[in-house]
Amino acid sequence: MNNTVSNNPSLHRYELKVDGHVAATYYAIADGVITFEHTEVPPELGGKGIGSKLVKGALDQVRTEGLKVIAQCPFVKAWIEKHPDYTSLLKA
Repeated sequence: MNNTVSNNPSLHRYELKVDGHVAATYYAIADGVITFEHTEVPPELGGKGIGSKLVKGALDQVRTEGLKVIAQCPFVKAWIEKHPDYTSLLKA
């Protein structure tokens, strides 16, 4: 399993490749703010924590880049709510 979350700017998504499948969280960026719009985890990867690993990896990169976050995607929003150390990334 490849545990590296990578940014794919041409497709506007962060990706996590696992066992020949790709989990992705899609985004839009404008004015220093990244809006996470939708997260997809293939059914074959469901229940394995792949979505959580993907979102954590994406948010760690966003933090490094100094972007603020709008969690439009319900999965990303719920993940941040469960991990309070990431709430500082949210755009007020």
